[in-house]
Amino acid sequence: MLDEKRLEEILATLEHVRVAVLGDFCLDIYWTLDPTAGEKSVETGLTTQPVRTQNYSLGGAGNVVANLGALGVGTIRCFGAVGTDPFGACLTTLLEKLGADCEGLVICRDAESWQTLAYCKPHVGADELARIDMGNFNALADSEAEAILQCLESSLPDLDIVIVNQQVLSGVHTPFLRQRLRKIMQDNPGTVFLYDGRHHADSYPDAWLKVNDCEAVRLCGLRREPGELVLRDEAEAAARTLFARNGNPVFVTRGARGCVALDETAAIRVPGLETRGAIDPVGAGDSFLAGLSSAIAAGATTDEAAEIGNFVARVTVTKLRQTGTATQAEVRSVAAPPIYVHEPELAEDPRRAVHWNGTRIEIIGNPPTNLQIKYAIFDHDGTISTLRQGWEEVMEPMMIRAVLGDQFEHADESLYHKTATRVRRHIDQTTGVQTLVQMQGLLEIVREFGIVPPERMLDTHGYKDIYNRALMRRVRERMARLKSGELTREDFAVKNAIPFLEALNDASIQCFLASGTDQDDVRAEAEAMGYAPLFADRIYGAVGDVSKEAKRMVLDRILANVGDPGKLVTFGDGPVEIRETRRRGALAVGVASDEVHRFGLNPAKRTRLVRAGAQVIVPDFSQMASLLDVLGIRGAHS
Repeated sequence: MLDEKRLEEILATLEHVRVAVLGDFCLDIYWTLDPTAGEKSVETGLTTQPVRTQNYSLGGAGNVVANLGALGVGTIRCFGAVGTDPFGACLTTLLEKLGADCEGLVICRDAESWQTLAYCKPHVGADELARIDMGNFNALADSEAEAILQCLESSLPDLDIVIVNQQVLSGVHTPFLRQRLRKIMQDNPGTVFLYDGRHHADSYPDAWLKVNDCEAVRLCGLRREPGELVLRDEAEAAARTLFARNGNPVFVTRGARGCVALDETAAIRVPGLETRGAIDPVGAGDSFLAGLSSAIAAGATTDEAAEIGNFVARVTVTKLRQTGTATQAEVRSVAAPPIYVHEPELAEDPRRAVHWNGTRIEIIGNPPTNLQIKYAIFDHDGTISTLRQGWEEVMEPMMIRAVLGDQFEHADESLYHKTATRVRRHIDQTTGVQTLVQMQGLLEIVREFGIVPPERMLDTHGYKDIYNRALMRRVRERMARLKSGELTREDFAVKNAIPFLEALNDASIQCFLASGTDQDDVRAEAEAMGYAPLFADRIYGAVGDVSKEAKRMVLDRILANVGDPGKLVTFGDGPVEIRETRRRGALAVGVASDEVHRFGLNPAKRTRLVRAGAQVIVPDFSQMASLLDVLGIRGAHS
């Protein structure tokens, strides 16, 4: 995929590119209502709806322009229509503040035939009320369409790409405009026109096409409702059909599942990107389009441009209650390095699993070959040890209480459920990372809900101390039962994990223990379980510094010494170690363990591990001999 150097080359070129946007320019209006100041109207007898705050932002083609501006595109020209109403003036002002050239933005003087496309979204607290739409009855005159197109046509020699945006049936894409624009495209084959719209893709056969998966299959005769799942095979088949139909590059976006890009050289699957926290997909398609088109104008290849579009969309979906934009700095943060979602279809459908030689060892993709394993990295909790089994049961109520504060005992069912859902999602997304990183996310949630006053909020170390005290009471009780002989280490180990470690040591494979748990606690628990000597001095954990991730550091240290990732395998039940291993080209074995029973498959873990990039999945180490065969390790079978 796109490396850091190439990304920087493309981003540095954006200040020199020249992009036009022709389409439906919209205004998104956000009103925050505060009923506490409402009063009964003398005229109607109804209670008023006071607006505490109001915010106006660019939508539709305007949002594409906003994203182009945020990315640092040098020249942006706008071609479309606004009305004489105040919303038209507001929209134009917002565009001009971005430095966009609005000469091609025609002002329609007939207020009865054209209103500025504006969408009012009132909110009460976190709840959005019914939207109020303006412009649904628009009818653009042919003379106004001609004015737009004449301005565009005269500008073509000074443009690198033209984005053709279509949002609504009552927008600028009238039959007259579509016919004339199609002729302009035919007469200017050297100019790239990139179409993104909901209704008129067939009108522009000479344009490159960006379309979401539902729209793509619809164009090929297969009906899918918005939001309905489109299978990867269906999306890829539609992309091939659309490319064959017109011979121009096609980009089919798949939301969180990435996109499919197709041109005359190849078909490329661009994987989706993992997100943490709450998301808002409004405007993500516009963001993708801006990143895609600006990268094309900067000389990026089809796959490079699609990946940059993905980065931009990934930034904006995390910006809530706004049609967000992405700066170059934000794109770099997502891309350094990107957290890909691997095989989402397989992750969500265990029926697709392929197992090795009748075992319970799942092989994802091609079976590993020509391995010469010399080093093995193990995560600790849930991979070898179950001393901390149930940590989620400790973390979840602790986090809910932190978010709700004094309202914990009295919050209504709706608020409690909303909080619990948000906390569970956070825990699920951060399994395997340092506890301190999880607490950073908790602090963000506390601020997001806004129930606890800022002066009552703890810092990340304060929240971690509360969690650790509760968890360690459970761990110390288990270690005491282990020390007394009441229970044995097998009662707190994933099935056959310790014999498997011993087999690797017998095969002269150096084993490393790397955990997100504090280093002193990792070593103490490994010693209590009796397998610390199998790792010698190669036990690593968190040291209170989120920038020092033990799993990444161990991976980098080994690969710096040996160079060849084919000599390294990592075993883990969390996404972090799997993702980092896969990124570096070593073999990632996901351990989808059931920590309660200590054997058998945990389906939720399997889903996470497949998405993180595991190439092999095991439920435990009970089929040790077969797993050693898969790894190409000889002479270590017990």
